[in-house]
Amino acid sequence: MARPLLKSFLVRALLVALVLYLGVVTTVFFIQRSLQYFPDPVERAPEAGGPPIQVVHLAAADGTKLIAWYLPPQAGKPVMLFFNGNGGGLLTQKYRWRRIAKAGVGFFAVGYRGYAGSSGHPTEAGLHMDAEAAYAWVAARYRPRDIVIHGYSLGSGMAVPLAAQHPCRALILEAPFSSARDVAGIKTPWLPTGLLLRDRYMNTDWIKRVHVPLLIAHGDDDHVIPFGLGRRLYELANPPKQFVRMRGSDHNTLVRDGLYPHIWAFLGVDAGEDAT
Repeated sequence: MARPLLKSFLVRALLVALVLYLGVVTTVFFIQRSLQYFPDPVERAPEAGGPPIQVVHLAAADGTKLIAWYLPPQAGKPVMLFFNGNGGGLLTQKYRWRRIAKAGVGFFAVGYRGYAGSSGHPTEAGLHMDAEAAYAWVAARYRPRDIVIHGYSLGSGMAVPLAAQHPCRALILEAPFSSARDVAGIKTPWLPTGLLLRDRYMNTDWIKRVHVPLLIAHGDDDHVIPFGLGRRLYELANPPKQFVRMRGSDHNTLVRDGLYPHIWAFLGVDAGEDAT
């Protein structure tokens, strides 16, 4: 009598566990973008007393209104087309802007839809449109040999396809992923992320089509995007390419830990005596 009761109890327990698991999977499916994007939707002014950054208004192909920040380069210096990570806004990168400005290099950084005063809500398809609009704006004013595409974290998901499809001087990837699917698989191995994930950012597919000089920098203490994913992307890339292992650096500390001297050396930019 005990065995049938035990068997019945185990079957019921498994059914309850399955129902709970399916509930979690369903919930994650519907809220996944709130777990993938962390925008600051408020438009904020450039840092007071900082570089003379201009605020630019442009529109994506679907009419989404975008806010971007622009700093013209000094004569003979390139302009960085910069794509940010998945959190915060443009002001969060103020220390980056200072370093770029000090070197006399220019930059154009678009606030993705839903970020930094731009309208709309972030999705992979939408952010690709934002990247295309940003490239078109810069390409209308600068020659491809003066445009450097730079993607940080999530921004690598825009930078890699853009460099694969449009001419530029070089591609720089900072703490990139091989794909968002790979990141999700590592972070939540108990979920069928291969089936659930809508916005996959398959850099592994696009990187094979990039044929400009490539620099990848990744911290080996990265707690957000594992170091191995950046290394995997590098191994799939075409030469010429360079990989910089930032020892002891976490996901958000590469700029502080000396990233830009590597960038200036890679680009052959004379950044002056203080290149940090």
